[in-house]
Amino acid sequence: MPKFLDHLENALNYTFCDRSLPLQALTHKSFSNEQSEFVLHNERLEFLGDAVLELVISQWVFRQYPDIPEGGLTRIRAEVVSEKGLAEIARELDLGRGLKLGRGEERSGGREKPSLLADALEALLGAIFLDGGFAAACQVVERRFAAAIKKSALLRYGSDYKTCLQERLQACYNQLPEYIMTQVSGPDHDRMFSMEVRFSGKLLGKGSGSSKKSAEQKAAAAALDHPLLRSLEK
Repeated sequence: MPKFLDHLENALNYTFCDRSLPLQALTHKSFSNEQSEFVLHNERLEFLGDAVLELVISQWVFRQYPDIPEGGLTRIRAEVVSEKGLAEIARELDLGRGLKLGRGEERSGGREKPSLLADALEALLGAIFLDGGFAAACQVVERRFAAAIKKSALLRYGSDYKTCLQERLQACYNQLPEYIMTQVSGPDHDRMFSMEVRFSGKLLGKGSGSSKKSAEQKAAAAALDHPLLRSLEK
């Protein structure tokens, strides 16, 4: 196990002060139940890590994607922290190799079960939070989850919201959206433009910005979160 912890710390780019914490994070309840004396398992750390992960991911997507509306940020976060998403990152870290499992879980392939891998990753993040604080947890989460977040955001919204909206509507309906300026406010040196984007007369999204281009991009980002566009993802 010491060699695995060395490997894990290298993969995380984080060194534990208290190595009992990652050991607990990798200990499944089935292993603890089979011991003659009580051994701490990872369920409480999983509870803590889940909360830490939600907050760090929320903060990250809020900061990185200022034009995406609340509903879109929620969907990106949900995709990244889903069991499938967490299990993928756990596999990248080779967490399955380090799990301490009971005999039944070992026989049933517990080291490859997405649910166990996802739980262990959340527990590990809880361990990092206890060991190094919120800043340390943020650094680890951002390093390991940044690629998954970017992939989810690009898949759902593209890097250019106007282009992404246009391509989706053209592909499915062979029509273009229409952008309408609804308001210009503020002094000449500090203008604020408000735009709407409509499709076949239906309002898809609104946006405001310091330029027409910025307002159009924000309106397009809101439109990509409209039920009409979400239905095209299915």
